[in-house]
Amino acid sequence: MSIVCVTLPNAIVGPREDSRRRRRQHPSHQMAKLAQPHDRAIETVTAALKSEGFGVLTRIDAHTTFREKLGVEFRPYSILGACNPPLAHRVLSHRAEAGLLLPCNVTVEAEGSGSLVRIGDPDVMLSVGGMDQDPTLRAVAAEVRERLARVAEALRAHPEAA
Repeated sequence: MSIVCVTLPNAIVGPREDSRRRRRQHPSHQMAKLAQPHDRAIETVTAALKSEGFGVLTRIDAHTTFREKLGVEFRPYSILGACNPPLAHRVLSHRAEAGLLLPCNVTVEAEGSGSLVRIGDPDVMLSVGGMDQDPTLRAVAAEVRERLARVAEALRAHPEAA
């Protein structure tokens, strides 16, 4: 489901944790850095998504596509289309056009000797799609946001987090 992840409020945190959290989040997405090469990072991200009920339906390798279609080299960069089937079913059963927001997009890109992971914000997706006034979609987005926030936290807590 493409109603992806939201930046969580800073709740009650100390100044050091608050500044770390700000560095790792952006209004449109959450991020984590892994001290792993691109392909291994994709395996780590896929496992973290699976622990929250998401499977990866699609993998777009921008670097391969650019090489094949444009003849240009690009750093390893993949877009993963993650889906939680029960949540996607709820959304599509309620409002078919919400399929335009699916699946959730997670990017993994090579950065130095490691990888940068970005997880999109479901509230941003709803607002862009003009569906943010629908209480059912907002409820599903809240659940997706919570699950993907746990994915982001798991990645930041991973033994190979950078």
